[in-house]
Amino acid sequence: MVPPPPPRLNELIIQYLSEHAPTIYDPFCGGGSIPLEAQRLGMKAVGSDLNPVAVLITKALIEIPPKFANKPPINPDADPMGMTVGKDKKSQKLPWRGAAGLADDIRYYGKWMRDEAFKRIGHLYPTIKDENGIDRTVIAWLWARTVPCANPACGVKMPLIKSFQLSKKKNNEHWTKPVIDRDSRTVSFHVQNHSTDVPSKATVDRNGATCIACNTSVPLKYVREQGKAGNMSEQMTTIVVLDNKKKLFISPTDEHVRTAMRAKPDWKPSQAITKNPKVSALAYGTTHWHQLFTRRQLLALNTFSDLIPEVCSQIIQDGYNKEYADTVCAYLALTIGKLSENCCQFAIWRNDVGAVESAFGRQAIPMVWDFPEINPLSDFSKNWLGNLETVARVVENLPIFANNAATYQADASTTSNIEKGPIIITDPPYYSNINYADISDFFYVWLRPVLRDNYPELLAGILTPKAEEMIAAPRFEEPRQHFEEGLNKALKLMREHCIDDYPSSIFYAYKQQEEERGGQTSTGWETMLNALIDSGFQIVGTWPILTEQTAALKTNVNSLASSIILVCRPRPEDAPSVTRQQFLDELADEMHKALDQLTHEGHIAPTDLAQSAIGPGMEIYSKYSSVTYISGKRFTVRDALMAINLEIQKYDERETGDLDAESQFCVTWLKQHGFDEGEYGVAETLSKAKNIDVDDLASMHDILTSENGKVQLHDIDYYHPPEHDPELPINDRGGNMTAWEACFRMAYHLDYGRWDADEVRGAARVFNTKGRDTERIERLARILYNYHDSRGEAREAYPFNAVATRWNEIFVEANRSHQETLT
Repeated sequence: MVPPPPPRLNELIIQYLSEHAPTIYDPFCGGGSIPLEAQRLGMKAVGSDLNPVAVLITKALIEIPPKFANKPPINPDADPMGMTVGKDKKSQKLPWRGAAGLADDIRYYGKWMRDEAFKRIGHLYPTIKDENGIDRTVIAWLWARTVPCANPACGVKMPLIKSFQLSKKKNNEHWTKPVIDRDSRTVSFHVQNHSTDVPSKATVDRNGATCIACNTSVPLKYVREQGKAGNMSEQMTTIVVLDNKKKLFISPTDEHVRTAMRAKPDWKPSQAITKNPKVSALAYGTTHWHQLFTRRQLLALNTFSDLIPEVCSQIIQDGYNKEYADTVCAYLALTIGKLSENCCQFAIWRNDVGAVESAFGRQAIPMVWDFPEINPLSDFSKNWLGNLETVARVVENLPIFANNAATYQADASTTSNIEKGPIIITDPPYYSNINYADISDFFYVWLRPVLRDNYPELLAGILTPKAEEMIAAPRFEEPRQHFEEGLNKALKLMREHCIDDYPSSIFYAYKQQEEERGGQTSTGWETMLNALIDSGFQIVGTWPILTEQTAALKTNVNSLASSIILVCRPRPEDAPSVTRQQFLDELADEMHKALDQLTHEGHIAPTDLAQSAIGPGMEIYSKYSSVTYISGKRFTVRDALMAINLEIQKYDERETGDLDAESQFCVTWLKQHGFDEGEYGVAETLSKAKNIDVDDLASMHDILTSENGKVQLHDIDYYHPPEHDPELPINDRGGNMTAWEACFRMAYHLDYGRWDADEVRGAARVFNTKGRDTERIERLARILYNYHDSRGEAREAYPFNAVATRWNEIFVEANRSHQETLT
């Protein structure tokens, strides 16, 4: 019997680490997640970054709160007896602990700011009467961009709208209907709870726009030209209010339009947006940061910014020193930053959930045609108080130990802030993937005016530093060379200072296929591995760890679910060299075992397998001082990556050969014809090679159609559960279920947005009715994922990725339901 853990085990571990563990250092700390987790374990955490926004956030997470640990708040409403923990009968009064006092002051003075802002600009956020004559607070106004119609005979301003449906929520469906007045050449909008006479299609997409008044179509080039000419404007389409928890939608009024136009901000950020393909608005004439906001949004952000110095003075009057006042104001300024990503023209109205989504769903600012303008003074979740509560809740839950953290602004390739002998754990930039400096200017232009006096060195520049940023951006004369040289210097510096007793760990989540060269390797991975090996490191382990959001996979973006942690140690000075053939022989011996472990034991997502498999292969390559051809020419990292990918292909082929004959036929047919029709004769020849019959595949197994001399595989839509109830006996059709059919049935259940039933339970029912070895289903799911992924079909690949990644859940649920049936 395993003995129970000693009491307070976590506390004892943390105490031990705080007393004995070396410093954790992250030279690319970004938002501070790695130093924060190190500090949570009681270890001394040091982070640095070139980007001042990242440094400020990291300071707010790890460096500032310990200075005020276990101190009570100073605001006049604070309870001197302590903090209340728990709710109702379970609540109790405890001494102020951790950063709870600081969080309480953030809430208090942030609430004061909201009340003062309402006094100054509340008249610009009027209420509106609903259909029962009750005054309602507006939580958002919905707007659509417009450009003049290209048809001179029409003359209307074309609304550019992605969807006319305001709400998809059951029992609260609403649409905004365009009403065309041909005499005045105008379009107005009327809200209704039915789709009658409402356009079913968007008026703008990636190909162009269509005028809803005259049906004239124009290319997107025309829309860009109108934007650059200053002819793009906005038109209100809907007013959203809240009745308890239910959204109400009201047609726009002239009064509300006029009120929005009356806003006159005294200041606006004048900085230009750096040319960057991740900011789509640049192509439409949006050249400066202030153009990403409406006038009312600018005034609101200005008002909150102007209140920061007043808060600072008020805190000093309430009896505390300037250091503490500056601290509270730093968190309030960060709250303004959070508000800005919801209070801008590039936020999104989610009609499926009735909520506002911030402009930064990913590290880019894509063009948004119709957008919500939130009321920052309302009680809606994305308002000032909602963002304030998010910041305060983070602060009160931060780990508080001795003040053993430090954050610096520094270039990772030249920094002098590395202590001797740290454990280095870092997540370096991903080649050309994200232009952090360009994007963070969105927040910097609001933070700098407010906090420049508090952090004069950090916020000295007009914009964030660009020249030293480690990225393969087009602004550099030789982008790849700039990135490689910077990364090489940074890794060599790490190699010089890292402690030999502990490995260094490097997170990497760059997808191989995102920067293809010859369809074989990734420039991002190639440059990273080159720099790592050239700096004197060898890879001694690879840990795929689930760290990334998977939501992108559900919206047609084939992103990774895992970060790949490369565990590195200094390569011995006397490391041997080998020939190319010796390396390939060793690779062939080791890769099959590694891939078996990754797929069948680790259940690594198919979308991550190519990345995860790099590690075992590069472990072999990096342990040698060199790998060479017989001629003496170097066998490069690029060559090694191609060899690793070839081993993955061989592994996939072996996996295919282990499937049932019917499924093997389907895989081969899919690769030749997809889900399109093919000739019966070709199918018959292929089936004979597998010793099966085409007609049986249609009648007995029901996985394809065979009519009029044509054969066609069923796509995933065919496996809709009501038509193919997985609880029906499979043998009613005279044969067992193939891995192909079972895989598609499971995929349909797990496919995002297709099926409302319990997805895992549905897949488990398929598992329990499968007539053959169920492991083949998971194997086939990986094959089908790879097929769609290689074609860039992220949406089609997603459900098969889900089958493989959720296999353990399906297995557990299948066993549970099977036991229920037996009892």
